[in-house]
Order: sequence, then C-alpha cells, then structure tokens
Amino acid sequence: MEKWKCTVCGYVYEPENGDPDGNVPPGTPFEEVPDEWLCPVCGAPKDQFEKV
Repeated sequence: MEKWKCTVCGYVYEPENGDPDGNVPPGTPFEEVPDEWLCPVCGAPKDQFEKV
C-alpha cells in the first residue's frame, strides 16, 4: 500500500497504521479514507496529500 504525505505539514499517512484517532482503522488504503478526513497534525483536507 502506498504512503501519502501532507503537502502542508509533511505528515505521512501510512495505511498499515491508519489513523485510530481519526476513526481510520489500520490497513485502510488512502483511497478508502473518508473524504471528510483531515490531517491529524495540521487539519489539512485529504486533497492536500500526495503519493510518496
């Protein structure tokens, strides 16, 4: 699974970890993360992320 980086703050979403605090379970590919999900570090929207 591909990692995605927030272009605002540099946070990297790793699918194997998910975002438990954001209700995204481990193993969730970025494409399946809800559109309303926000970066857990800076609050940027999902469309501010790019593949790394």
